[in-house]
Amino acid sequence: MLSIDVGTSGVRAALFDDRGAEVRSTKTRRSHDGAFSNIGEFDPDALVDEVVATIDEVCAGSAPIQFIAISTFWHSLVGVDADGAPTTPLLSWADTRAAEVAKTLRASFDETEIHARTGCRFHASYWPAKLKWLRSEWPERFAATKKWLGFGEYLCLRLFGETAAGVSLASATGLFNQRACDWDWDFIQALDVSPDTLPQIEDRNRPRLIDSFARRWPALAHARLAVVVGDGATNNIGAGCSTKRDVALMVGTSGAMRVVFAGEPPEKLSPALWSYRASRTHVAVGGALSDGGGLAVWLRESLNLETTDLDANLAELEPDDHGLTILPFWSGERSTGWSPDARGVIFGLRQETQPIEIVRASLEAVAYRFAAIARALEPIAPDARIVATGNALRSSPAWIQIMADVLGRPVALGTAAEASIRGAALLALEAVGTIAGIEDVSVSTAELSQPDLFRPNMARHARYREGLARQEQLYERLFS
Repeated sequence: MLSIDVGTSGVRAALFDDRGAEVRSTKTRRSHDGAFSNIGEFDPDALVDEVVATIDEVCAGSAPIQFIAISTFWHSLVGVDADGAPTTPLLSWADTRAAEVAKTLRASFDETEIHARTGCRFHASYWPAKLKWLRSEWPERFAATKKWLGFGEYLCLRLFGETAAGVSLASATGLFNQRACDWDWDFIQALDVSPDTLPQIEDRNRPRLIDSFARRWPALAHARLAVVVGDGATNNIGAGCSTKRDVALMVGTSGAMRVVFAGEPPEKLSPALWSYRASRTHVAVGGALSDGGGLAVWLRESLNLETTDLDANLAELEPDDHGLTILPFWSGERSTGWSPDARGVIFGLRQETQPIEIVRASLEAVAYRFAAIARALEPIAPDARIVATGNALRSSPAWIQIMADVLGRPVALGTAAEASIRGAALLALEAVGTIAGIEDVSVSTAELSQPDLFRPNMARHARYREGLARQEQLYERLFS
């Protein structure tokens, strides 16, 4: 099994055996300058080229490979013409230009009803607002577009010659009916989106690579595509969080808190949360932050902080002792308020404020947003264990401890360093019938050693509750 993960900060790939054990891996990284600008655009062909280069490395000298699994970021959108050439850049979830359009959708539709059907609020990150914005701002490109695709579908078009959408990627567009497992045709008609421009939802086909790539990679000459899945779902599954007993707290460039489980979407969904599909049989429910590790990196670089011993120095600071209240919305807000107007705020700066205090306050501020998501998830996954995933948390024990103290609950450090790659492989093995279910071979976090379990300090938790209350009051005054 070849498993590929295309994230917003890099492309990774690995080979797995028929029980989901990693055999060999390689990793390449690209600059993320364009993805987290005010525009949030990618060059789709440049991303494909990076995937191709990664496959070149991981498949060099490999034995024959039977199946291919792909994990990629949710919510992206690109138009293609009749020949499959891009008519637009690839717009990522970080593109906030459709924020005002999202407001008009709220005025035109019953958002509560649409949220219950599609699992998505009206927001610039989803397709309804993006498509309406594209029609208005780029009419010529819009008219030239024959199909609207996410990056996963575009990658499949380039590698396999097919544009069929998988359930997982389609489910995070805002145009998908979560219970019917099909496009929400009534909503699509109301939006005046041509049904012919949407890819067919088909995740049971097993296409092979087009001839040029089959010749380029002899090990993949007879391989078939097994799954194309959203990276949020694969991250949970690869980290062992595939039931309601475990909630994954992921901080990479962005952040998310999710539960993945077998069954149907919740009957009642909090306005703070979204609901997507990991597959036809598994649901992913949670909340997402546009700012996570990317904000921490931006602050360190902007404040010119020395990174040596930075985590240890952050850990030495007292909790909420800086006099700052931060709204961590540099890239806008998704969960929990979904405000199109939310922006980053640092309130309470004084002449004596130190740069490291700003970073510490920002880490706490992100943790506060996760606390709000955790409250909304509690009815769905009561008393679930929290498992930390993502490279930003894995590299910062101080931040994991802050998370535990803010949440007032133990946080376990997940054992899988590249959870999304393995999660995609497990879903693929389930899809082709090699394993009975992803739960059978999921990563176990039950036997974590003491250093991997971060227990909350309840005295600090009490102080953080005050900090969380200040943050929520500032948010209400500015953006409600």
